[in-house]
Amino acid sequence: MIQIGKVHKLQVTGKSDCGVHLADENEKGLADILLPKNDLPGKLEIGDTIDVFIYQDLEGKTLATVRKPKLTIGELGFLKVVEITSFGAFLDWGMPKDLLLPLKEQVGVIRKGDFCLVGLYINNSNKICASMRIYNLLSSDSPYKVNDRVYATVYSINEEIGAFVAVDDTYHGLIHKNELHRNYTVGDQVELRVKKVREDGKLELSFRDKAYNEIETDAQMVMERLKSGGGILRINDNSSPEQIKAELNISKRAFKRAVGRLLKEGAIKTTEEGIEAMW
Repeated sequence: MIQIGKVHKLQVTGKSDCGVHLADENEKGLADILLPKNDLPGKLEIGDTIDVFIYQDLEGKTLATVRKPKLTIGELGFLKVVEITSFGAFLDWGMPKDLLLPLKEQVGVIRKGDFCLVGLYINNSNKICASMRIYNLLSSDSPYKVNDRVYATVYSINEEIGAFVAVDDTYHGLIHKNELHRNYTVGDQVELRVKKVREDGKLELSFRDKAYNEIETDAQMVMERLKSGGGILRINDNSSPEQIKAELNISKRAFKRAVGRLLKEGAIKTTEEGIEAMW
């Protein structure tokens, strides 16, 4: 079936003053797509096949072009914002007419010159548009396993859940809110570790390294905070997770692991008010 927004290999079935007429060689008679004469790549004869991109013009007529856009339906990619209007933004997608990113399909604040991660969809008027709401366009069939390092783009942030990311701009990924160590925004590109591969194939991700490396990193960070605080840190095992997060930006569990390591090495001691360095 010939679909708008995709590249198809079609067969020349006729010619006219307007151009050449194309159809799927396996579905002859079911479609007659015009490739306008001003878009012809050269001489074509009946029976020839050619790769074309299918779209609708402003009058609603389905046409073919030999020009290849930067994205087609089912693909994700970064496109540059070339114009901002009251009803949406226009993106450069490698075609003569820029691609509309409707206001309702935008996430966060975008500006002229930005590059937005988008997918394509067909609107109610059969026109191709862009969307930054890409959750339903991502795949859960990634090749990654636990502890693999991956690269991803933040495409949505939920304060109650965390940051949703597109791994390799293709696969579902989530950074839980307790894993976020600073404020991130839509469009940020980050390097992460696969913390868990869920049964549905979606990836749970972390900025932090494996646990045994985390202990080393967290312990070193605690010692640095002790040094800058005159050897005293006024949090301990009795402190709330919120207090520890505010002070060190790590979880209470990670704090207890780090403190346990430092106690074992004799680097600190605990008090009723907190911990003290042993130097």
